[in-house]
Amino acid sequence: MQIIELERVQKAINDFANKDVYIHLETTNGAYASHHNQEFFSAGAYIRNALVRYDLGKITGNGPHRVGLKLDLGWIYAEGITHFEIDEENHLLMAGHDHSGKLAVALEISTTPFE
Repeated sequence: MQIIELERVQKAINDFANKDVYIHLETTNGAYASHHNQEFFSAGAYIRNALVRYDLGKITGNGPHRVGLKLDLGWIYAEGITHFEIDEENHLLMAGHDHSGKLAVALEISTTPFE
């Protein structure tokens, strides 16, 4: 993955607009490692292969970035995005890594389901 390039990511977000797309959205603040400190409250969210259509998508901020996708009846929103990749299957993969490099948030968009 590489550091966010606003224009490239915005173009990719625009390319998926007004199409049926699959979304993967995941957040974590250490849920995978909470066993190291039993007093640490861990929380997270996970959704995979939600089929949606958004009419407007936007990446904003100076970094870490925010990404919002406007649906007919609401929004999908991710905050803390630091990196991106467009893979060989044309999936737009966006992630936010904390200061130690651990994943904090992921938002991925594709016209085909994620495996």
